[in-house]
Amino acid sequence: MDPPEGHGAVSVQQRGTWSRRLEFLLASLGYAVGLGNVWRFPYLCYRSGGGAFFIPYIIMLFLCALPMLLMEFTIGQFTQSGPIHAFMKICPLLKGVGLGTLVVSFVISAYFNTLMSWTLFYLFNSFSSPLPWQTCNNTWNVPESCSAEFTVNDTSQQSASQQFFNYRLLDVSEGLEHMGSVRWEVLGCLILAWAIEYLSIFKGIKLTGKVVYFTALFPYTILIILLVFTCRLPGAADGALFFLTPKWHKLKEVQVWIDALSQVFFSIGVGFGVMISMASYNNYNNNILRDSLIVALANSATSIFSGFVVFSALGYMAHIRSVSVEDLAVGGPGLAFLVYPEILATMPVPQLWAFLFFLMLLCLGLDSQFAHLELIATTMMDCVGPKIPPSLRRREVLVLLVCLPSFLVGLPCVFQGGVYVFQLMDHYTVAVAVLVMTVMEIAAISWILGVQRFSMMLTSMLGKSTNMYFKICWMVLTPLLVLAVLVASIVQHTPPRYEKWYQFPDWSKAVGWMLTMASIICIPLGALHELYTRKGSLMERLRSSVTPSLELDVPPASHQEQEICLSSRSEEACLHSSI
Repeated sequence: MDPPEGHGAVSVQQRGTWSRRLEFLLASLGYAVGLGNVWRFPYLCYRSGGGAFFIPYIIMLFLCALPMLLMEFTIGQFTQSGPIHAFMKICPLLKGVGLGTLVVSFVISAYFNTLMSWTLFYLFNSFSSPLPWQTCNNTWNVPESCSAEFTVNDTSQQSASQQFFNYRLLDVSEGLEHMGSVRWEVLGCLILAWAIEYLSIFKGIKLTGKVVYFTALFPYTILIILLVFTCRLPGAADGALFFLTPKWHKLKEVQVWIDALSQVFFSIGVGFGVMISMASYNNYNNNILRDSLIVALANSATSIFSGFVVFSALGYMAHIRSVSVEDLAVGGPGLAFLVYPEILATMPVPQLWAFLFFLMLLCLGLDSQFAHLELIATTMMDCVGPKIPPSLRRREVLVLLVCLPSFLVGLPCVFQGGVYVFQLMDHYTVAVAVLVMTVMEIAAISWILGVQRFSMMLTSMLGKSTNMYFKICWMVLTPLLVLAVLVASIVQHTPPRYEKWYQFPDWSKAVGWMLTMASIICIPLGALHELYTRKGSLMERLRSSVTPSLELDVPPASHQEQEICLSSRSEEACLHSSI
């Protein structure tokens, strides 16, 4: 059975397909398994009830994240299009959802590469002996406030790793109002990161599919090696026990359930349009139900496994420093660039462990970047590919046109005040905007297109009817849960801060909210454009703008045949009648 072709879309032959199903799985898993699995989940787990946190986490995995992942895989594989063109086919009125995901991916790709430049900087410094974040006798250290030993509750002292991060890597300025000069070494690392990403995707998914064999699998190798080594160190068992000890009373707190849903939702990466883009390169009859289960379960298992790796190392660090594990347990970049480098410095042959650890972080970050850049390239090819000159349509040139603007937008992050720009963009770009677009995506699929019709799309590709469990989730449970997280994110929104001492000025918060609205505004603008360009009365325009394109019907049945079939029989019967 051939896939439906869209109006003006680039053909499947021009777009290409994954060489093997394994490449699609690895690319999807590589995107889902990112830095958050290593530095956010373990911290969130210990803070939200330890082992008890697994209960809401797994429940939210099956009620929200898995149904959403299957939904996005279905949209991409059925339409064989990126998010903009896919929504133009499914619900033209909400085509702005696809455009909004493009804006988010562009901003993320711009500032996220700052983390890749930091990782490369640490990677290159891992060859020094001793490690430069091990001692306080370097030129960048402030001797009177530097301590080679870990300090607890002493605001007058900083660890050697903290001073390396602040004064050697960042040479951080006093605030966002003082951008300072360019950090040339970090800029060189940023250029190298972009070069690696360009060379990995400029030939399309045929090349990217080969690269992910290493970038997706290598982190697992390092995590296993780290766990085997650290679990034998003194104090490691205490760290793992601290990670697992359930605090059952935490389950009574609503915030714990919201945290569980937020973590599994953003960890898998639904709502960004990336999964739609990657699934669009699948063969039409690929078993995406099986792929969804593999990606969702493997991602969650990786998060839990990473928790053991992180807390075993933290337990060892707490043992040799004679402090509590709780004093070391931090989330976010602080774990990767402040705490873990200290842990690595205490191990035998620390240069080897540091190199492997930061190479692992690089691979985790690159997979995420591949996905966002591929989304932008896919969207450009789908929407404007046939209209641009052949010389610019070449994949090598197109990817360069994607990478160059993102590189320029991310340049402020490599100034002395760049860490404040990074913090601001990271704080405002993702959470609220992606949740708003996810709610609108679910509305377009579940309530406008209709779960029954959407299930028929999935049935046409799998050859069997859709499970009632997914239909209930799509219709009721998933939209309610995502809406709850959206409301909680808005109500509990806190202004950004850098460490404990710097508060962002009011004007920067206004800029941040403008950044949030840059993607959300695409939804009403897309709707107004669609209504304006159609003909007839307002109601006729509205009715036609929520009517899916004919290409959404399961081939080879006609639109009229499918409507008659759906009104009288099950989707499985419709499928058999059309084959």
